[in-house]
Amino acid sequence: MRLSVAERREELLRAAVEQIGARGVAAVRIADVASALGVSNALVLYHFSSKEKLVAAAFAHAAEDDLAQLRRLLGRRASALRRLRSAVRWYAPTGQAKGWRLWIEGWAVALREPALREVTRDLDRQWKAAIAEVLAEGVAAGEFTCPDPAAAALRLTALLDGLAVQLTSYPGSVPRARAQEWVDDALARELGLTREALTARGR
Repeated sequence: MRLSVAERREELLRAAVEQIGARGVAAVRIADVASALGVSNALVLYHFSSKEKLVAAAFAHAAEDDLAQLRRLLGRRASALRRLRSAVRWYAPTGQAKGWRLWIEGWAVALREPALREVTRDLDRQWKAAIAEVLAEGVAAGEFTCPDPAAAALRLTALLDGLAVQLTSYPGSVPRARAQEWVDDALARELGLTREALTARGR
């Protein structure tokens, strides 16, 4: 059956994500993606004119599921505190979010690749904006205090990203239970709550 342009792009992006995960961003080639699907290099280049554009599009594709899950968690009918705690616990490297190794590699390559840098910067903005929005909702509802939701979102995501590097790159350097305590402590501080209050109210 002949695939539509959209279906073919989707297939190529899925294959690219798999190949990047298996080989790393620096080592993956157009030929690896083509070979995985049994198609020609020319077909891949027809849809993505260079390896750099393919890799950038693959990273954006890989992030879509995580962003969708984040928005589902933050968009539930629940208190802002409960939604925040669920989202932060899910996003943390001790939670269920996947693909940290892929993202750590992507951040490194983005230092030298402008196309990938734009993608990762845009995704970073979306994560922080979603967290900041719910922080502001909680302040407006009187659930907690947070003088600067945008700055709090930046600090929280910076901590989560840093812990992800430690737990992914240096397994065993930080016990997972300890990392989760640090995440809860940080969220509690940003909201002007004790960790006990955060845990009790966030259930």
